[in-house]
Amino acid sequence: MNIEKQYQEDHSVKLIVEVDQEKSNTYKRRAATKISTRSKIPGFRPGKAPYDIVVRTIGEGAIAEQAVDLLIDAEYSNILSEADVNPGAAGTLESVDSLDPFKLTFRVPLAPEVDLGDYHAVRLPYEWQAPGEKEVEEALENLRQMYATTETVEREIQVGDYVLLDVESETTELNRKGFAAFVRSEERDTEWPYNGFAKELVGLKAGESKTIQYTFPENWDVEELKGKSVEVKATIKTVRGVTLPDLDDELAKMAGAGETLDALKEMVKKDVEARSKDEYDDKFFVELIEKLKEGATIKYHAHTLEHEGEHVLSDLSGRLQQQNMDLETYFKVRGTTREKFIEEEVNPVAKKRLERGLILDEVVRKEKIQVDNTSLESEYNNTMMGLMQQGMDFSKVRGGRKGQQQLSQAIAMESASRVMTRKALDMLKSIAMGEYKPVEESAQEEAPAAEESKQEEAGAESAGEQEKTAE
Repeated sequence: MNIEKQYQEDHSVKLIVEVDQEKSNTYKRRAATKISTRSKIPGFRPGKAPYDIVVRTIGEGAIAEQAVDLLIDAEYSNILSEADVNPGAAGTLESVDSLDPFKLTFRVPLAPEVDLGDYHAVRLPYEWQAPGEKEVEEALENLRQMYATTETVEREIQVGDYVLLDVESETTELNRKGFAAFVRSEERDTEWPYNGFAKELVGLKAGESKTIQYTFPENWDVEELKGKSVEVKATIKTVRGVTLPDLDDELAKMAGAGETLDALKEMVKKDVEARSKDEYDDKFFVELIEKLKEGATIKYHAHTLEHEGEHVLSDLSGRLQQQNMDLETYFKVRGTTREKFIEEEVNPVAKKRLERGLILDEVVRKEKIQVDNTSLESEYNNTMMGLMQQGMDFSKVRGGRKGQQQLSQAIAMESASRVMTRKALDMLKSIAMGEYKPVEESAQEEAPAAEESKQEEAGAESAGEQEKTAE
């Protein structure tokens, strides 16, 4: 076969394949045999009619069409290999340019390509600082709220109350029935529908209503509400007063932090620090990836982005199912269509996810990062523990033992992906801070420390055995 490659601007390649006469005739004869086995040709048993007879009976066009299908099934992978093409998705037969001999044109999306450029020159300071006492105290107050008791009261709403209400508006996005709100003294970015809304309800009683005017800022997250002036009617259904537990040893025991208030404070402090660091890391790595992209060249076909978009939509669908809502209902509530939603909201998210993943994959490849068994086992165990805490019963997994094995393999693969991602991000962080060390060098430095740790553990176990013997 003679193959001509023509690279296209959309990161695909056009393959013009000329098949020699002998191979073309071979596939035509195979096609004739296949057709004759399922067609009645007078005077011949199925599959035994001579080629010329089949041509006269069935027609050369039908045979050629079948021959093209047989050739593609048998030779397509060879065509890609001979053309040295790394496909990113299934190709398509664009045209049949000749039937005698065959000349076919394929269009093949190429696998994504990433050139990171001089990524070792990228710098970004890492400036996370541990939260202070104020943040810890706020977290302790939130914990008290979690273990608070409530009771229905007939008085006016006060700061610190829980309120059940209906919200009505001509703006579709703002209609809610049986909406629960907590009247905080401080504003929070997570408050719906905007910061400070619940405090607008102070002074109302159950059964009373209040009309509220509010203008959303131009940079609001929800497209339909950007810069929009709205009117909402809040109708109070129930007011529940809150009784907070004392900050003492009993609260520590209820929270599972230990026996003392000091243990509770230490647990909360660590949790606040961990969440603060995670939030900082999220922003840090988003900024770092964007800086890397400035010097990188990323190429991928539209099909690759479309495939990533399907994952984004699937993730959203899964979250909506937990709220007993499907995508079509969600689109109606949002006042949009599937096509518009995909174009305006899914594709931008898919593009960021795709390019981030491609960059990290290339970092893993270039830096020769590998997953070690210790990290993988730890991540796998943490995932399994989390699923069990959420109430998953692995003995009831569909498919019995086979289903359990498939689930276990899926969790292992997902765990390996997370570990690899963390290692790639840690590598980029070390580069950005000017502390880069190749994987081999880091491994050599970690080996003595790991061995020393093992020896310490062995020594501790030995000492423990000696104590038991002495007893």
